[in-house]
Amino acid sequence: MKTRILLLIAVFVLGTTPSFAVSKEIIQLQTQVQALQDQMARMQQSFDERMGVMRNLVEQNTDSMNKILAAMGNLQQALNQQHTDVTGHSDQLSGQIQALNDSLDELKGRLAKVSTQIDQLAQQQQNLPPATAPAVAPQAQAPPPQMLYDNGLRDYNAGKYDLASSEFSDFLKYYPTNDLAGNAQFYLADIEYRGGNFQQAVQDYDKVLEQYPGGNKAPAAQLKKGLSLIQLGDKQAATRELQSLIQRYPRSIEATTARDQLRKMGAKSTTAKPSAARKRQP
Repeated sequence: MKTRILLLIAVFVLGTTPSFAVSKEIIQLQTQVQALQDQMARMQQSFDERMGVMRNLVEQNTDSMNKILAAMGNLQQALNQQHTDVTGHSDQLSGQIQALNDSLDELKGRLAKVSTQIDQLAQQQQNLPPATAPAVAPQAQAPPPQMLYDNGLRDYNAGKYDLASSEFSDFLKYYPTNDLAGNAQFYLADIEYRGGNFQQAVQDYDKVLEQYPGGNKAPAAQLKKGLSLIQLGDKQAATRELQSLIQRYPRSIEATTARDQLRKMGAKSTTAKPSAARKRQP
């Protein structure tokens, strides 16, 4: 359109100018027209190039947005799955805990039932006429040794020392030759020690050492006897007891404690050949 306008202007100029000037002006006009055409072509090319770049940027941004949206969708799906898994595990764990609680309640009920039956049997035994009652050993009227010992140990650990003392005394009364008798005697002495009755504790610890010298509580009994003597102010006797402990059980934990105590007292510990390790029971 612009080219046609320029040509019309050129014709008009040629029609109104002298013939001698036509050729020169036409040449100038043609040059100007060509320059305008070249400039317009360059502008069109620059415009097309910029539009291409912008189109490419838009496409890249669109692709990036699509990738981001896809990643967000995957992340949301993973979070939902994780939440579902955690909820499932939590429900499963809650179920297991509830099952354990139910089993514990059932076991408690059974123990209570057994305890009631034992009490009923004991009552029936007491109500039998003397003429018809068979000769029954004391052990038949007492709870089983393991139950009686476990009850005493449970109450001892719970700080119920009066009840534990009664249960351990019953254990020694009914089962004096049981493998756990030395342990029961030790805990009786330890209850005296914890109550500050150090003189009685020394005598009870001596029973462990004299009556159950091969028991697994012998090292602990000798250590606590030495500590009781320290509390009574008899450091000389305490030193002898601790040194004897180190000689008899040099590798025991009690021997290590005895060495530390002798060091605090300024006394020397003795050395001896190691004795065999003993299997401990609670």
